[in-house]
Amino acid sequence: MQNRILDWPDCKNVRDLGGLRAQAGGLTRFGGILRADTPSRLTATGWAALYEYGIRTILSLRTHGMTEPELDVSSPYPDIAIVQVEIEDVTNREFVEKWASTDFWSTPLYYPDALQLWPDRHAAAISAIGRAKPGGVLFHCVRGHDRTGIISLLLLALAGVAPEDILADYALSLDPERETLLATRQTTTREVLLGTLSQLDAESYLLSGGASPDDLSAVRARLLG
Repeated sequence: MQNRILDWPDCKNVRDLGGLRAQAGGLTRFGGILRADTPSRLTATGWAALYEYGIRTILSLRTHGMTEPELDVSSPYPDIAIVQVEIEDVTNREFVEKWASTDFWSTPLYYPDALQLWPDRHAAAISAIGRAKPGGVLFHCVRGHDRTGIISLLLLALAGVAPEDILADYALSLDPERETLLATRQTTTREVLLGTLSQLDAESYLLSGGASPDDLSAVRARLLG
């Protein structure tokens, strides 16, 4: 896992989704899809590293109803496409009361509700990755933890990565408060994520949200070669 972590100043949470055990005993490929905290923090050296790595599309995962200047990414390289998709919605009062107004919004405890509410939004993000121009795709939120985490979960489940390895990838986004918060609900990150994955058929879920079979095939090709 550790050799997938990339040092691009001044992002703190960049890693490649390559090198993970996938369906039929293969590995996900390096350079196809990466996850990160916001590239708006990158220095000139960081941008140069991103470009040299082959990234040609950046997908910003936003939340409808929120103004987040940290997600306003401007690339110094004109051939890098910037795409934005809103994968959550804080105009949904029930979601705000249950999750967005609490500290649990920074944990995967909210994933099952988000998956139930927004298959169309999640499918739009996955489809954007499948339809991206040739080259690597980097997707991100602000910290690179939970909006990024839920899209990573869907991507890796779609590629047939084992739940234990999806959990291990999520755990690389370090948050010292996460387990303390979840302990107040008598659970752990491990229990929450494995429980979520046990109820998820990623392909059926994304198709129900509007992704096409071609979109999903393209995403698998980016991840599996």
